[in-house]
Amino acid sequence: MRDGVGRGVLVAPDKFKGSLTAAEVAAHVAAGLRRAVPGVAVETLPVADGGDGTVDAAVAAGYERREVTVAGPLGHPVTAAFAVRGDTAVVEMAEASGLRRLPAGTFAPLTASTHGSGELLRAALDTGARTVVLGVGGSATTDGGAGMLTALGARFLDERGEPVGPGGGLADLAEADLTGLDPRLASVELILASDVDNPLTGPHGAAAVYGPQKGASPAEVTLLDDALTRYAAVLAPGLAELPGAGAAGGVGYAALLLGARFRAGIEVMLDVLGFAEALARAGLVITGEGALDEQTLHGKAPAGVAAAARAAGKEVIAVCGRLTLPPETLHRAGITAAYPLTALEPDPATCIAQAGPLLEHVASRIAERHLS
Repeated sequence: MRDGVGRGVLVAPDKFKGSLTAAEVAAHVAAGLRRAVPGVAVETLPVADGGDGTVDAAVAAGYERREVTVAGPLGHPVTAAFAVRGDTAVVEMAEASGLRRLPAGTFAPLTASTHGSGELLRAALDTGARTVVLGVGGSATTDGGAGMLTALGARFLDERGEPVGPGGGLADLAEADLTGLDPRLASVELILASDVDNPLTGPHGAAAVYGPQKGASPAEVTLLDDALTRYAAVLAPGLAELPGAGAAGGVGYAALLLGARFRAGIEVMLDVLGFAEALARAGLVITGEGALDEQTLHGKAPAGVAAAARAAGKEVIAVCGRLTLPPETLHRAGITAAYPLTALEPDPATCIAQAGPLLEHVASRIAERHLS
């Protein structure tokens, strides 16, 4: 084996969206490595960047999975999970308020609420958590986190003293009463984990950039941006321009209002998952996600894994479903080589359906080229 690789291989991928969870990707890669090099020391550490799959990654790293019934983005009850270990809780807002909680083909850009995310936070507080990591991403909402704050005890009222609706309803906001907020929030370290640093409003804000992904028409984007502008004016205008305020339809703004500290999602999760300790035991790191493209370079999990591994002097290989980055870009990101499934199977539908076996085949190739 190459010098250093004998100390082990760390397999730390994100999910292949629409195909395999991060844990499944890691398991298939590990199986392929062991098939090619029997006896090789392989450690799996599925990762996430704060969005979909964050709780699953925490559970795979040893956190306890907890489930509660909360309101989904349309108000219907859903079973959502969070993770706990010691006095640290990991809350994934997409578990309660994510696009995947909407019926297929259904969007509700003006009315979807983050109320369930607030219920998840409250459940985390009930465990006695002193540190809460709030992973945001994949949301179905553009309500500025008003629903989340309402679930935590805030009240948002119009000129008649009546509650306003989420999303577009915030355009009628006249008064925000935060006196009823859960007092436990004052003594908890809240960490906002996100891979985006957008402000709340404006051309780079939550509505303009992400509203169309949630089904908002151009007119609805304007309405939502106006509503969020009104919302921020009533609460705390200065927070609206802070990095991360526009994350997850403005949940970032609400978290910052609660005193959260904003950090890049993958950096937070690497800390939470114990990546540094696992990295010290490895000589080669394999990371990846469904598509390695320009978005990967902007705070996505593989880029974070590669940066941390490169800083520790470890070689990094990537696996992916589809690759659009040239070798020189990969090298600048700290990735020696990338192995896309499309090199074996050019049909995307087959790649998705057969991702597991294809990953094992790719991992065997990696073992032959990098472990022999």
